[in-house]
Amino acid sequence: MLNKKTVRDVDVNNKKVLVRCDFNVPLDVNDKSLITNDKRIIESMKTINYLVENGAKVILCSHIGKHKEMLSLAPVAKRLSELLGKEVPLLVDVIGENVKAEIDKMVTGDVVLLDNVRKFKEEEENDENFSEELASLAEIYVNDAFGTAHRAHASTVGVTKHLPAYAGFLIEKELDALDKGINSPKRPLVAIIGGAKVSSKISVLTELLNKVDTLLIGGGMAFTFIKAQGGKIGTSLCEEDRLEEALGILNKAKGKNVKVLITQDVYAADDYSNDANKILAKSDDIPDGYMGLDIGPKTLEAFGEEVSKAGTVVWNGPVGVAEFSNFANGTNSIAKLLADSSAISIIGGGDSAAAVIKAGYEDKMNHISTGGGASLEFMEGKILPGIAALLDK
Repeated sequence: MLNKKTVRDVDVNNKKVLVRCDFNVPLDVNDKSLITNDKRIIESMKTINYLVENGAKVILCSHIGKHKEMLSLAPVAKRLSELLGKEVPLLVDVIGENVKAEIDKMVTGDVVLLDNVRKFKEEEENDENFSEELASLAEIYVNDAFGTAHRAHASTVGVTKHLPAYAGFLIEKELDALDKGINSPKRPLVAIIGGAKVSSKISVLTELLNKVDTLLIGGGMAFTFIKAQGGKIGTSLCEEDRLEEALGILNKAKGKNVKVLITQDVYAADDYSNDANKILAKSDDIPDGYMGLDIGPKTLEAFGEEVSKAGTVVWNGPVGVAEFSNFANGTNSIAKLLADSSAISIIGGGDSAAAVIKAGYEDKMNHISTGGGASLEFMEGKILPGIAALLDK
């Protein structure tokens, strides 16, 4: 449960309110002016509309893309203008006298968007001067960017030293759903953890052993567990330096009476490409020269049986190379299993969320997180700096 003050706890009328959103939306590969999925913008609208309706002067800020890409938020300004039914100007400079002059012209209910804050290296460095300059634009700060809450950046943490800081409705919704799903779930609680590497999921796997009834392991990371138990995995992805840790997780699971199911069969290929020659093999007996790229039918059946018995399912990470259409069946089938299940379904952002949305099952899930990294760190039991910096209730 969120023990932080929210935007409801402050009078925003006629106040300049700086809102950190997560508008890091995917853009078309060939045309960077086209947004291919506006879910993150839509999810921010509850907070934006509330501020507009309550007479705030709303200053939105976000990043988009990676630091070196220097992408513009112009497509987001256009989409926001459509959703709000009025122009949302894009302030390209982000900080400085020109920006302040534009903000000074605002009247209650106006909305502006600062351009990509990561144009400035000081943003990711959480630079004190940059934080102060950003904060000087407003009187109140609202963080509604769950997707960046695990980053201690200027626009997520630095500004909170200079402005009273509150949570937006999206952060409230995210933390409420994740907290209920992981810390007080309807049981049995089943976690499906996929993705490429064990190393990036060691902490979350260890933490989940204290909470879940059943752990289902798929994706590239499964092969480290399979090899650790003496399996033959061909040229499949494997972190040789993590074999002991993988065995340690399996031993801890036994000690805590947590049922663990690891990929049993796989579609293996002779090359890491969509058009490679494909065979079905037992996951612990993959021929030399072949690598496992997707879960097979036996695995899907076993995972499906556990999902059918679950009260709550948490899913983070694809179970195959979902970006290759010929090896996306496992991940798409997991999405369908959850869509058809009566269990409470919580999707931990990132590639899992993308798979669910692409397959058209978005409306059938209880919660799809807007932040892959943030939801993973929450599941690890870590303190998210962007949340910790907000005012306590």
